[in-house]
Amino acid sequence: MKQTKDYITEEKRKALEEELKDLKGPKRKEILEALAYAKSLGDLAENAEYHQAREDQGKLEARIAKIEQILRSSEVVSGGGGEMIEVGSKVVVQKENHGKNQDEKKTYIIVGSEEADMAQGKISNRSPFGEALFGKKKGANISFDTPKGKVHYKIVSVS
Repeated sequence: MKQTKDYITEEKRKALEEELKDLKGPKRKEILEALAYAKSLGDLAENAEYHQAREDQGKLEARIAKIEQILRSSEVVSGGGGEMIEVGSKVVVQKENHGKNQDEKKTYIIVGSEEADMAQGKISNRSPFGEALFGKKKGANISFDTPKGKVHYKIVSVS
């Protein structure tokens, strides 16, 4: 099931708003001061401080634009909690590998692409694994392609 919307959690929305406030306030002022200082050094053609400050300003403005776009276009979701897997759902899966570690269960949370972090068990709803899980219920078997071949999982629980 292909996902077309972008999703973020309430926590991510708050974090992005805080970052935006910081970037538009203190960070922007800091870069403008660095630019003013670099201009005061003279010849701009060979002024490394000026070129670095301009590059930093470009990166800052790009990040501000990116955050504003995310906040504008993303739908804020609360945790799942239903029987069907959706963004915010906590899912326990068991790999069907007919061999070692067959009883090993793993827990994942389905999140929007901006929050995906495999190390924390947060998988994107747009990843192959997330797409395979999306819309399924407890007890369902899923499979998806990886670079090492097709993998199969059973959904143990959804919350």
